[in-house]
Amino acid sequence: MSQEILSVLEFMEKEKGIPREDMISAISNAIRSAATKGVNAGQELRIEINPKSGALKAWSILEVVDSVGDPRTQIHIEKARQLNPEAEVGLFIEKEVDPERLGRIAAQTARQTIMQRLRQFEKERIYDDYKDNVGDIVTGIVRRRERGDLIVDLGKAEAMLPPRERVPGEDYSPGERMRCLLLAIEPTNRGPELILSRAAVRFVRRLFELEVAEIQDGTVIIEAIAREPGYRTKIAVSSKDPKVDPVGACVGARGARVKSIVRELGGEKIDIVKFSSDPLELLHEAIKPAVPLNIKVDELNKRIYFEVSEDNLSIAIGRRGQNARLTSRLLGWKLDISKEEVTEVGFDERMKNAIKGWEGVQGISDELAAFLVQHGLVSPEAFEGVEAKDLVKLGFSEEDAGQVVKLVDAHRSASSSEAG
Repeated sequence: MSQEILSVLEFMEKEKGIPREDMISAISNAIRSAATKGVNAGQELRIEINPKSGALKAWSILEVVDSVGDPRTQIHIEKARQLNPEAEVGLFIEKEVDPERLGRIAAQTARQTIMQRLRQFEKERIYDDYKDNVGDIVTGIVRRRERGDLIVDLGKAEAMLPPRERVPGEDYSPGERMRCLLLAIEPTNRGPELILSRAAVRFVRRLFELEVAEIQDGTVIIEAIAREPGYRTKIAVSSKDPKVDPVGACVGARGARVKSIVRELGGEKIDIVKFSSDPLELLHEAIKPAVPLNIKVDELNKRIYFEVSEDNLSIAIGRRGQNARLTSRLLGWKLDISKEEVTEVGFDERMKNAIKGWEGVQGISDELAAFLVQHGLVSPEAFEGVEAKDLVKLGFSEEDAGQVVKLVDAHRSASSSEAG
């Protein structure tokens, strides 16, 4: 058994990083506990393991008496003095026990207990190794599936990528390397469980932090992110340095930086916009290429109502409302989007509007204005280049035609002077 113990000590110390002293303590306690429940039931034992050789020694702890009632816990004074000349009644002495006498059942139980303790040590070690990495990106190799969960080998431990944290459409085969966010360490009956994620918003944030040097040094700041995993992400960025374009820094030369992240995300689209503390400015940036019109803001309920042209409606809302949802999350405001109401103006209405346009010309009556509009002279501006002879052709007398031209020219001259 000594060789087995030594092998366990060396393996756990080198491969798992568990200190030899901790292992020896666990094994000693396990053997003592198992032995006192087997053939040595009722005895109090002391177990010692040599850390270099793995050699096991055991002693039973006996009370010195002058009349033995229970030989498993007591020893007569005469026999005690053969082991220790200074033994006295009422004191306790140790008597070495052959480890083989601890019993086969005790040894089997000890092995089981040792393995349980080893697993516990390993789980505790996992927590210590990874507790400071929660929220960071880790790399592992896909090993297998268990009840729908993907088991990923991180090197020192195995982690779980549950279905809820996977990206729709992504599929991984055993042996494939993958990057994930270490989302959490969850306590379970089997010990701490490492939970991974590729669907979390934090995963995209960490990819940008790793890829964009300006984010790493704090020049560019990620102000807000909204994501629908596998489909689209919107990210708003700002810059502490006015000379640095935050959007350009994230995109990179010829789009190299953002393309790298898009590849990691399996082709997920990424919209990068310049952040503004003004929600309306940010709305204009985030909803592009659609243009919000007739905006109304409900500050109390943090709601923005706006319209877009019919051509832009599908762009603003996006597939299954995706663009509108992501923009809403990015702003932190609820959005109500509707199509711009365009009123078709009829012929009669256009005629009335044109006649009103002549009201500012002194001396031009409504009847005269209506006559001019009917013949295509819809405004004083449209009168440019018109001469008296042209009006004569329309049925004016030479005198009336000359008078109309003078009135219109006088109005145009007055308007030009005011503009100057």
